[in-house]
Amino acid sequence: MAKSSSLNVRVVEGRALPAKDVSGSSDPYCIVKVDDEVVARTATIWRSLSPFWGEEYTVHLPLDFHHLAFYVLDEDTVGHDDIIGKISLSREAITADPRGIDSWINLSRVDPDAEVQGEICLAVQMLEDVRGRCLRCHVLQARDLAPRDISGTSDPFARVFWGSQSLETSTIKKTRFPHWDEVLELREIPGSPSPLRVELWDWDMVGKNDFLGMVEFPPQVLQHNPPNGWFRLQPFPRAEEDSGGSLGALRLKVRLTEDCVLPSQYYQPLRELLMESVLGPAEEDAASPLAVLEELTSGDCRQELATKLVKLFLGQGLTGPFLDYLTRREVARTTDPNTLFRSNSLASKSMEQFMKLVGMPYLHEVLRPVINRVFEERKYMELDPCKMDLGRTRRISFKGAPSEEHVREASLGLLTGYLGPIVDAIVGSVGRCPPAMRLAFKQLRQRVEERFPQAEHEDVKYLAISGFLFLRFFAPAILTPKLFDLRDQHADPQTSRSLLLLAKAVQSIGNLGQQLGQGKELWMAPLHPFLLQSISRVRDFLDQLVDVDGKAEAGGPARALVPPSVTVREGYLLKRKEEPAGLATRFAFKKRYFRLSGETLSYSKSPEWQMRASIPVSHIRAVERVDEGAFQLPHVMQVVTQDGAGALHTTYLQCKNVNELNQWVSALRKASAPNPDKLASCHPGAFRSGHWTCCLQAKRSASGCSRTHSAVTLGDWSDPLDPDAETQMVYRQLLLGRDRLRMKFLEDSNMHTTLEADPEQGSRAMEGACTDALARQREAAARLLEVLADLDQAHEEFQQQEQGKVVWGPLRP
Repeated sequence: MAKSSSLNVRVVEGRALPAKDVSGSSDPYCIVKVDDEVVARTATIWRSLSPFWGEEYTVHLPLDFHHLAFYVLDEDTVGHDDIIGKISLSREAITADPRGIDSWINLSRVDPDAEVQGEICLAVQMLEDVRGRCLRCHVLQARDLAPRDISGTSDPFARVFWGSQSLETSTIKKTRFPHWDEVLELREIPGSPSPLRVELWDWDMVGKNDFLGMVEFPPQVLQHNPPNGWFRLQPFPRAEEDSGGSLGALRLKVRLTEDCVLPSQYYQPLRELLMESVLGPAEEDAASPLAVLEELTSGDCRQELATKLVKLFLGQGLTGPFLDYLTRREVARTTDPNTLFRSNSLASKSMEQFMKLVGMPYLHEVLRPVINRVFEERKYMELDPCKMDLGRTRRISFKGAPSEEHVREASLGLLTGYLGPIVDAIVGSVGRCPPAMRLAFKQLRQRVEERFPQAEHEDVKYLAISGFLFLRFFAPAILTPKLFDLRDQHADPQTSRSLLLLAKAVQSIGNLGQQLGQGKELWMAPLHPFLLQSISRVRDFLDQLVDVDGKAEAGGPARALVPPSVTVREGYLLKRKEEPAGLATRFAFKKRYFRLSGETLSYSKSPEWQMRASIPVSHIRAVERVDEGAFQLPHVMQVVTQDGAGALHTTYLQCKNVNELNQWVSALRKASAPNPDKLASCHPGAFRSGHWTCCLQAKRSASGCSRTHSAVTLGDWSDPLDPDAETQMVYRQLLLGRDRLRMKFLEDSNMHTTLEADPEQGSRAMEGACTDALARQREAAARLLEVLADLDQAHEEFQQQEQGKVVWGPLRP
């Protein structure tokens, strides 16, 4: 039985942050750490003490995850960034409420003695001889210690306490991965049994030593189960200091999802029920798994469920029937065409997530060129007279203060200059739109035409498609490019306003101009002629989009979410490849354009360069970050590969910033996830001047000194399909509605409430039809409840087996 763990984190906003700059403000950003590994960095919000980020991350975690930390810093152009404060959440605090955390939390001061990380390897024995009892503590090594020196390393030594006695190891200079291999013996002194405490310190020539962490073992453990293995370092026990809000606060949303995934065959009955339900009549369905899920879920849970369902049906080759099933149900209960798909129903969320999962490369191809132009040119655009900054325009033109009319005309020219290429790119993208999306839109249009065939509803068939494609796909991506992976950073306030104006215009085009001239935004009127000209082109585009053969996909074979040949990430990186051992130790620094697919990691001098070198993804054995001290450079990662002869090779790559580093590390780990023979450890440094910079070992072939982190990845649209984990999540949601389902269809006392009474008492034929429908629903409900009961029993049996295997002890090597 496999176990899965993922963390959903949303850094919403901050308030009342202290001013760190002489201007009386700050430039805050937030770093997210999982067990001391940086997994995300928000954008910097310039000149704000109440920043809004609104950034969301999904982090796939290892099972031994311990804590989550948020650090708020003030970015400085010169010198080191200032630390404002931190929030630390333990695993227990996150899981205390099944719904997770959604609240304001005060920042606390960063205490160096509490900023500990890493592990220590010990082997302890309790011996007896003629002189009495003796404790023998074998201090072997430590790894991933906190850097305390300006060089990014430490000078660690260990101090062992037992009762009133203490001994110290030697000091290992300039390393976070010391190897001591020293045995310290302490004699028992009469009195009550004493605990064993091992402290690690960073030796400093000037000033006091810096604390690195400690482990402590009570007398009972020493007597019955002496420590032997790796142990996680802990801070000194002390009460948590509350700053009282003097450092400000963050609003956070955090939810940890942990589950046990059974072997695939146990989920097959539930998968069969799900597949059967989408192929049957949708309108009268009330007891199938999908109908139950639609009734139960809401909010964030509905979005997550929609993503899992779309991926599950993608893996079965039945996305078309699945979306069509939800569309039929939505259309059947809609009486006013103006409200069709306007709510966040399961149908709307599923189509929205489907477009993100299948159409993200298409979105990037269509929008990225214009979005990059907007960011690079940073033109001032404004149509709203209430928001015009005439003084700003005067400061950059030296021609006196312009009038509102002048600013409006200039802004109109700039906006149409960006909107024109956007509309051209969209209407010219029919051939690039994924076939699965075109087929889904074709089915959607057909169902809408059947439900609203009247001439006065002619536009509904267009609005149904454009409502998804323009209002839920293109416009949000224009408004927040970072959230759609179009840019690495959020826009500054001026660029953000320009993007908002462009997004509003694209929304108006998607609405086919139905609301032009209405509402509060009459200042958009100068754009109306351009928008009206674009609408006819959009209608033609939508007609062409659905002109596709729909037979191939309906019952097609199961397929991967991202085909192996499709590029999932690309961009310039600096490549450093280790030189052969026979040459002088030096590293080549080369700028190369990299492309990652499910098959290869290839690179060349430029995107257009025909000569390309490549690394097969199947050869990758580890993808890890590299300490800054290895090359005196930040944001470096290593890709460790194994050739046919079994030899390991390391390629070092430098990224522009921490976000790009996290995204490349995550993408490479996910692409190489199925590979066998993954490395359990590696060197976070480099082999230079005859030794490893991390652990100082002199052999190039020395085993790695740090654990690898292949399980830590960022969730995104390119995540691989996992039908068992997806079905497990569906099963958990169905459990929430099991009692309601049983009462609604299987309890005799409630049987009559499910029949709809005819106003005139109805005919016997109608009563017979209702009885038949109820019988079918009761049969479907009974099948579903039986499948859920079987899965319940399977989980209980596997949990009992796991509990029998649990052995409490140290961390894994």
